[in-house]
Amino acid sequence: MSDVSREQLPLADEIKSRLATPWTITMLAPIAVAVLDFPNLVPVISFAAKAFLGTLPYIAFAVFLIAGLKAAGAEAVIANAFKGRENRMIILAALFGGLAPFCSCEVIPFIAGLLALGAPLSAVMAFWLSSPLIDPPTLLITAAALGWPFAIGKAVSAIGLGLFGGFAIKLLLKGGWFGEPLREQIASGCGCGPNPFDGKPVWSFWREESRRQVFNTEFINNALFLIKWLALAYVLEALLITYIPASMIANLVGGEGVVPIATAALVGMPAYLNSYIAPPLLSGLMEQGMSAGAAMSFMVAGAVSSVPAMAAVWSLVKKRVFAAYLCLGVSGAIISGVIFQMLV
Repeated sequence: MSDVSREQLPLADEIKSRLATPWTITMLAPIAVAVLDFPNLVPVISFAAKAFLGTLPYIAFAVFLIAGLKAAGAEAVIANAFKGRENRMIILAALFGGLAPFCSCEVIPFIAGLLALGAPLSAVMAFWLSSPLIDPPTLLITAAALGWPFAIGKAVSAIGLGLFGGFAIKLLLKGGWFGEPLREQIASGCGCGPNPFDGKPVWSFWREESRRQVFNTEFINNALFLIKWLALAYVLEALLITYIPASMIANLVGGEGVVPIATAALVGMPAYLNSYIAPPLLSGLMEQGMSAGAAMSFMVAGAVSSVPAMAAVWSLVKKRVFAAYLCLGVSGAIISGVIFQMLV
């Protein structure tokens, strides 16, 4: 290989990585509409812009809240949920899963440390199942896109799924199903990082320079992250409403009964939509005829099976526990959808 070709490879990889971002799709989608269907260009752009601007107050509050939690060191509060009796740990882990100020990468060393220190798998499973579903930003974004009844229903579903999974794993462990559930590097307690129980939250974080820097960094990073994904989500919603026939959506996941709800869960599992992009898309699908129960089922299943959520579980436990995580997730999604459909 020549020296020139060796130098070109990193440049090609850099260009490829820059193009493979949500911004690329966000920018190219209107261009494609302009070229292929110019009369719909203004309706698509105006719909996406109006929806995005309507969400901005929720984004601002969510970004401020999550940055404050990180700067204060709120993970120490979450770690305290994994102390005491097992039943108490399961309940608190399910409740606190939605408050954890972690991105999906940060949750891996946190949970690894808990497992190495002897936290029961049942409580960890409760946390794993509830945490991808809801957190302060996704609660507010879901409320903005789908309304507060749906957002509250999603939060209740997150807690319920965590409790369902945690106590199910507890029963399976008693039955001898998972004798050695952890991967060897976790079971040995090696390489797990600092003790997650160390430290206490400092709620007056603005008094310390280092914590103010954390707040500023987290505020900027989370703002850019949410704006990037929500801009893409609303462009996709505009395209969905413009080009997908309502009759097709209604035939697939519309109407009453368990079948549309189960179908939505099975479709949602491989969809791999994160919790920021899903609410706007579901808003469009519901306008096209998707039932409320199917929408809830789709959202729950999609969050549990998102790539970051699955990576966190896969990296720490053996295959049979990972399979249990997915089974609990999809069954819990169907149950959540059925109950939500009955109540709304």
